[in-house]
Amino acid sequence: QVQLVESGGGLVQPGGSLRLSCAASGSIFSANAMGWYRQAPGKQRELVASISRYRSTGYADSVKGRFTILRDNAKNTVYLQMNSLKPEDTAVYYCNALYPTDEYWGQGTQVTVSS
Repeated sequence: QVQLVESGGGLVQPGGSLRLSCAASGSIFSANAMGWYRQAPGKQRELVASISRYRSTGYADSVKGRFTILRDNAKNTVYLQMNSLKPEDTAVYYCNALYPTDEYWGQGTQVTVSS
């Protein structure tokens, strides 16, 4: 089975940047899509960014222009580059992998944007 491990979260000031990584134990190239979700306290988990196996991308309106999702099949790693961070971006970020018959989730990494 595929295991996903997120890293790169932490505390950053507004306007700063973070780069999240999602390392997969299985092959990412065979996934239909990879995605980053986030969940803030009291809020539903929401899709932040996604990238298909053909490298088409999609972003939530709230992060478009600030976040970039990247996929490196050779390293079996998906990245989320987050720039111009805002306090509203504070959440636990989860990596997701969607395969034709399976779906996998990472344990999450905390991102806190605060002065």
